[in-house]
Amino acid sequence: MRFRVKAPATSANLGPGFDTLGLALDLWNTVEIDTEGEAGLVRNSGTEAALLEGRENLTVTAMNDFASHHGKTLPPFSLHAETNIPVARGLGSSAAALVSGLIAANHLLDLGQSREDVFQFAWGMEGHGDNVGAVIYGGAILAMPHLRQPVALWSGAENGLTAVVFIPEITGATWAARAALPSTLPYADAVANIAHASGLAVGLCTGNHALIGTGMNDLMHEPYRARLFPHLDPMKDAARKAGALGACLSGAGPTVLALVPDVRASAVQEAFACTSERLNVPGHSEILAPVASGAVLL
Repeated sequence: MRFRVKAPATSANLGPGFDTLGLALDLWNTVEIDTEGEAGLVRNSGTEAALLEGRENLTVTAMNDFASHHGKTLPPFSLHAETNIPVARGLGSSAAALVSGLIAANHLLDLGQSREDVFQFAWGMEGHGDNVGAVIYGGAILAMPHLRQPVALWSGAENGLTAVVFIPEITGATWAARAALPSTLPYADAVANIAHASGLAVGLCTGNHALIGTGMNDLMHEPYRARLFPHLDPMKDAARKAGALGACLSGAGPTVLALVPDVRASAVQEAFACTSERLNVPGHSEILAPVASGAVLL
């Protein structure tokens, strides 16, 4: 048996939606499973291959965990991972690898698990549902505890917006970004963040650009993570001045994401490039359209 799983990049939080909002983007990893290949062989290719050599393969880990959870044993197989989603940059590379493994194991062992079952297991492995929800379902999603599937907010096709990202060469670690957060928040900041996240969710559902732009302002994690990533605030300011509705730290960083009217995408990309040069922060910017579809078995 030989098959592939293709999974998109994602951006979590979108500003104030900490651990709850996620967006799928048009940049993909592909994993090929071959039960007739050399057993245990893991081969890496793609733009991020060098960063993955010698690391734990999260797709294989997820496959083993899913099989064990169902009392099954995986047959021998080889794996070829083509990784193009930047690793450790806040674009959901680990979530894509994890979900790919669950979908692969589900198919390989004929477990018959639904998309909702895969989502719930992925949430348990990842620890939160924003990235894995967007990987599995596509579009913009709201992950809520005690709901078996995320709430679809936006398919990515109706409101004339695209995403522009600045991807630094430096990597980030989720544990470090989490460690930068305070144990408590001022009451006023918490209330404001609830309002922003609610407005953003409504804006994504309705295509209201004013709500999206205002809603992307965060007071819960970005002010604290900006100490780790000094480029964050200047990049956000540059994006807005160039025509973005709003901008935010993508996931745990260091990537910065802007939601932009299609006609302003090139201007925001250029603003990111100029700010990168001015701040001497090596990296590159890309236009990544939101995608309505999530991970797929090929």
